[in-house]
Amino acid sequence: MALSASDLPAIYTLLANSMSRDESIRKPAEAALSQSESRPGFCSCLMVAQMLAVLISKIARFDYPREWPQLFSVLAQQLQAADVLTSHRIFMILFRTLKELSTKRLTADQRNFAEISSHLFDYSWHLWQSDVQTILHGFSTVAQAYNSNALEQDHDELYLTCERWLLCLKIIRQLIISGFPSDAKCIQEVRPVKEVSPLLLNAIQSFLPYYSSFQKGHPKFWEFTKRACTKLMKVLVAIQGRHPYTFGDKCVLPSVVDFCLNKITAPEPDIFSFEQFLIQCMVLVKSVLECKEYKPSLTGRVMDDSGVTLEQMKKNISNVVGGVVSSLLPKERIILLCNVLIRRYFVLTASDLEEWYQNPEAFHHEQDMVQWTEKLRPCAEALYIVLFENHSQLLGPVVVSILQEAMNGCSTSVTEITPGLLLKDAAYGAAAYVYYELSNNLSFKDWFNGALSLDLSNDHPNMHIIHRKVAIILGQWVSEIKDDTKRAVYCALIKLLMDKDLSVRLAACRSLCSHIEDANFSERDFTDLLPICWDSCFKLVEEVQEFDSKVQVLNLISILIGHVSEVIPYANKLVQFFQKVWEESSGESLLQIQLLIALRNFVVALGYQSHNCYSMLLPILRRGIDINSPDELNLLEDSMLLWEATISHAPVMVPQLLAYFPCLVEIMERSFDHLQVAINIIEGYIILGGTDFLNMHASCVAKLLDLVVGNVNDKGLLIILPVIDMLIQCFPIQVPPLISCSLQKLIVICLSGGDDHEPSKTAVKASSAAILARILVMNANYLAQLTSEPSLSLLLQQAGIPIEENILLSLVDIWLDKVDHVSSVQKKIFALALSIILTMRLPQVLDKLDQILSVCTSVILGGNDDLAEEESSGDNMSSSKYHGEGTIPSKELRRRQIKFSDPVNQLSLENSVRENLQTCATLHGDSFNSTMSRMHSSALMQLKQALKMQ
Repeated sequence: MALSASDLPAIYTLLANSMSRDESIRKPAEAALSQSESRPGFCSCLMVAQMLAVLISKIARFDYPREWPQLFSVLAQQLQAADVLTSHRIFMILFRTLKELSTKRLTADQRNFAEISSHLFDYSWHLWQSDVQTILHGFSTVAQAYNSNALEQDHDELYLTCERWLLCLKIIRQLIISGFPSDAKCIQEVRPVKEVSPLLLNAIQSFLPYYSSFQKGHPKFWEFTKRACTKLMKVLVAIQGRHPYTFGDKCVLPSVVDFCLNKITAPEPDIFSFEQFLIQCMVLVKSVLECKEYKPSLTGRVMDDSGVTLEQMKKNISNVVGGVVSSLLPKERIILLCNVLIRRYFVLTASDLEEWYQNPEAFHHEQDMVQWTEKLRPCAEALYIVLFENHSQLLGPVVVSILQEAMNGCSTSVTEITPGLLLKDAAYGAAAYVYYELSNNLSFKDWFNGALSLDLSNDHPNMHIIHRKVAIILGQWVSEIKDDTKRAVYCALIKLLMDKDLSVRLAACRSLCSHIEDANFSERDFTDLLPICWDSCFKLVEEVQEFDSKVQVLNLISILIGHVSEVIPYANKLVQFFQKVWEESSGESLLQIQLLIALRNFVVALGYQSHNCYSMLLPILRRGIDINSPDELNLLEDSMLLWEATISHAPVMVPQLLAYFPCLVEIMERSFDHLQVAINIIEGYIILGGTDFLNMHASCVAKLLDLVVGNVNDKGLLIILPVIDMLIQCFPIQVPPLISCSLQKLIVICLSGGDDHEPSKTAVKASSAAILARILVMNANYLAQLTSEPSLSLLLQQAGIPIEENILLSLVDIWLDKVDHVSSVQKKIFALALSIILTMRLPQVLDKLDQILSVCTSVILGGNDDLAEEESSGDNMSSSKYHGEGTIPSKELRRRQIKFSDPVNQLSLENSVRENLQTCATLHGDSFNSTMSRMHSSALMQLKQALKMQ
């Protein structure tokens, strides 16, 4: 017999009993559930209302409104006669569905949502207002009742109303936020904002008293009160962010901001423990203070139909709201808020100190990485920073005064954790966060040489509180530290890196990163500190337990390797360190990524000596480029960058590195996401591996090029074409037959049209044509064979390219047409190829003779200067790229050697044209003479000048 809705109470009872510790209750319940599993309807009984709501929302995303137009009308109809429980379930469905639909961004979908809002808002809002009155009346009764057990049933009903009210609030938020275009863009008032916001604030004010009265006797309602007040504030924050102009109305903004400021600066004793609520108050004030719509706008003019610019409308509203904000924050209140934030919210609490004592490492990361909206102190710090930015001239002296008071009230020789010490820590934090503005009011040099240095000289364990903050200050103020103070600051940070407290050491680690990466980092002042810095980093990695700590220290090591020149003396220690960290980092892909970055810097720093770390490096590299590795998705990008660096700086090609090349084919077969790096790696193998590489991996090279050419866009082709050119230059006889498929694709690219108005296509066609011209110059017989193959004719036919003459002659037209779009070396290659065409026994050659000789003459007469300039420019660019990074990579040196040894450089275009022109005259006789006689006299004179025939 099937289970139905009437069986739900019994099923719920069995589920509850099945979790009982009493075996006499649990066993029968488990047996009964086991028997029920086979009955139809059992799974339906177990589905909760929330799962159903999510399911309906997902269906509605695709089916509403076309396939399910009656969805909202049916739900609204059921609401009319629903009891509290049923209406709660319906509102759950409504909320989930609205949330899903609000994420659709197409204009039509947004119009649909706006229409939904217009139908649902009034009903939801009236129910919300009715429920809030019911809840507040019920709370009043609960608070006055002595015998809570007698009213337990009423409490359940009231709590269900509370839950429905919260869902209703979420729906109202969704309708206002997503149901109307932002007034910051359309400059149209959103009426519900002015209607809803004041009542939300009233509700907060009505619920807050129950935070203290329900805390002990009514935990369920106390939890609801916390959720309600926090959610109400979050809704106000969301509304202000979405519709700032309407929220800025005099009936909304003043009362809300004033309320929040009062709660921040003078909360009731009980409310001070209500951190989530205070956080939202701070978030709202911060949002108002940094809201760009409340400040003068500098955007352009956009006219509406009335002739008034939208910019002027925004400016008018901004001026009004800006005045309201200013009236809410007179100087006295700004100073008060600043003082309260520093003296109350920045001060470490007893629970903070206990947490620090129990786990310094975890404490550091919570303070350092937590989202500012999740904890009270980070939120207060974020508000303080915005407040200071808006009123730096007013608050600069105030903060310095607090700092001076705190330093005077706490001796640098203190050993006890006193209120004075905690205030000093708070004041130091305040000074650290706004260094860029405070530097006008405070001399860092005087501060460091005085109080900060004395603080660091006190090694009492309780001083770790101040030491940590000093470490943060030294990192934040890096831009204000002048040359005469750098050395002392570096020494201080190294001392802090050796502190006994892990939180202090990690703070020093972060600050050292800032100094070493600083553009004005003085390596001269840091060099003798390197040994102890390296050792301290190695020890710190050993001692920390948290994953984030290891990443942070590894980041410092990576930055050190990348910015100091004295790396080689510590190479052996670094090799051992990297080996150990890699072995211990299994499964921690983020740590391994940081390690791969550090290894890349290490390889670059070692340069020609990088082969000394191969025993550690190559196995790690092999693991990172293995696409079958479980961590491939996370590690591949950084592994390929490491691979590129390894090839670029390798002094010689070793067998293990040579054997890795097929992995590149596997990577490229999967995707072209890393195309640029992959091409650099291929180039590195060609340059470094030479003949051995080609002999071992010829098929892989052919497969890889065929994979890329024809399957990437113009940008990708422009990356791969220089590598093909280099391959043919280095191996003119072996390579062309090997990559015939790719070369055929290049011919198709050259002979296809459509590049007249697209510079990228012109560049691709010109570069492709230059490669084919090089083959003709260096392996003429093969190009003739390639252009006559049936497979090429088929490929051209499939591409819709008609060929009315010899394919080689068609390429001549491309060489003639694109000669002005290539480099000087490629111009010479074009000219050499065209001169060879003169030796063909085809009458059509004479039709092109005038153009061919014109190009050759132009290249001969102007080519030497262009070529010299290009070579000089190329050398300068290559040198500047590696300036300040030690020796030039071996790959770059070999690239230059290949460039200078290009056979094209050794060929005389003048001799080639002279000889081939003579051959052409012999082949075509009188027809040649007739063609030459028709040449313009000036062109003939230039030709004779170029060939020194005068």
